[in-house]
Amino acid sequence: MDFPGTTLPAMGFDERYRAIDARDARFDGQFVTAVRSTGIYCRPSCPARTPKPENVTFFPTSAAAHEAGYRACKRCLPEAAPGSPEWNLRGDVAARAMRLIADGVVEREGVPGLAARLGYSSRHLTRLLAAELGAGPLALARAHRAHTARMLLVGTDLPIGDVAFSAGFASVRQFNDTVREVFGLAPGELRATRHGRGRDRSTTAATVPGEIELLLPYRRPFDAQGLFAWMRARALPGVEEAGERSFSRHLRLDGGPAWFELRLDDAERLHLRARLAQLGDLAPLVARARRLFDLDADPVAVDAALSAHPPLAPLVARTPGIRVPGAADPHEMLIRAMVGQQITVAAARTALTLLAYELGERVGALREQQESGQPETPPLPGNAPLLPPGPHADGGILFPTMAAIAEHGADVLRGPAARIRAVTGAAAALADGSLRLTLGDDGAAQRAALLAMPGIGPWTADYVRMRVLGDPDVFLPADVAARAGAAAAALPGEAAPLDVWAARTSPWRSYLTAHLWRATPPRPARTARAAKNLPTTTTSIKEGAQ
Repeated sequence: MDFPGTTLPAMGFDERYRAIDARDARFDGQFVTAVRSTGIYCRPSCPARTPKPENVTFFPTSAAAHEAGYRACKRCLPEAAPGSPEWNLRGDVAARAMRLIADGVVEREGVPGLAARLGYSSRHLTRLLAAELGAGPLALARAHRAHTARMLLVGTDLPIGDVAFSAGFASVRQFNDTVREVFGLAPGELRATRHGRGRDRSTTAATVPGEIELLLPYRRPFDAQGLFAWMRARALPGVEEAGERSFSRHLRLDGGPAWFELRLDDAERLHLRARLAQLGDLAPLVARARRLFDLDADPVAVDAALSAHPPLAPLVARTPGIRVPGAADPHEMLIRAMVGQQITVAAARTALTLLAYELGERVGALREQQESGQPETPPLPGNAPLLPPGPHADGGILFPTMAAIAEHGADVLRGPAARIRAVTGAAAALADGSLRLTLGDDGAAQRAALLAMPGIGPWTADYVRMRVLGDPDVFLPADVAARAGAAAAALPGEAAPLDVWAARTSPWRSYLTAHLWRATPPRPARTARAAKNLPTTTTSIKEGAQ
């Protein structure tokens, strides 16, 4: 059978069956295989004996398999696979809903809140998702909670009650019932399976009291070096810290300030460490970290498609598994992109560091306010000393709120008055809700809304769409660095012909852009005098891309 009750045409039954017969791990997370004779569902690479075709049903999501009465395989643990790249590749309502569900919208706002964000009634959205994905929003959110619960049970020593609330369950009883139904085991029994399954256990205990540490799965090849280098060049002191194999930052989540670190160990495993104000923020934090490092990408498919074009084959061979960095916070991403227009990375970093220092909230002061029950007060320019920033100490800084930038940004930002007005105007629109910017936006609608704002042109709107939505098919033909990289790769160096050529690489044009950025020849160092004479056209330069 094909995906029952769905309209996903990506692969036929025979193609999927060949994938499970070959135990092809490339397809893990892209669909699950339900076996009628056993009542379980597996990932494509499950080492168990391949079932007969007549006993097999393929589902696009584990939630659909749950709804059909199947439970997860205890041997291959399908919930431990990387996420599906389909939700970034597709821009339809189902994909937008999946991104929002992973970000915890159903737990925070319920199905009505999810439906309102997508522009549908709850009933219509439920019908639509059931037709597309085989399960409604409640079942999809429940499956996501089960995935988080499994990850915590086998990957940490958190008490069972803390696991329940960290995974987003409203009660321990609901948690127990769901784990039993999905995995066929009680939570304690599921935790016991980690012994003897060392590959799935991420850590024996939290390294520091109050911290949670997990392993994040991803598909290989993985250009971790490029990601960490990107982060290093743009890290804002106090807010972020980046090294050769690690990146950490402070972040404002629904439950309060949070800190996380992504670190690659010597065995190329990616660790996430996190400190949270509320346990319920863990699942959204994991989702944001995955999006920031593009961990659900399908690098084999991307590399194969791009390397089929002779000018790109050397670029792909030089950097297999290239990733397109995402965004930890959509609002912050827009401000960083606007501040970084037409200036170098170093200049943008200096301007944004000053903005964060002057207007950002100090994590320690914010925690003291929350613990004392005092209402939060908006920061004023220079109203607090910069505390020594540690890797996750209370001396860290949260990127400024949009309200703070709207009110005080003009006192801090330097540069053309029109650009400052554009930045503070965008911040004001985000603060009062007249401009919406979320990872669940429709791509075309988001682009149109951004272009309607003063001071935001096509480069900024498309760059934000690439980073915030994780859209894999965005190309920036006017980007000076992309054009320079294209010329170095013997591609057209002018915007119009390059844009026409890039169309042949759809739907992977974001990854094409990343390869062209990487191919940009090194630029000679500018003198201070020359730096002041940068062109002020509408064309952005890659060095300012934040």
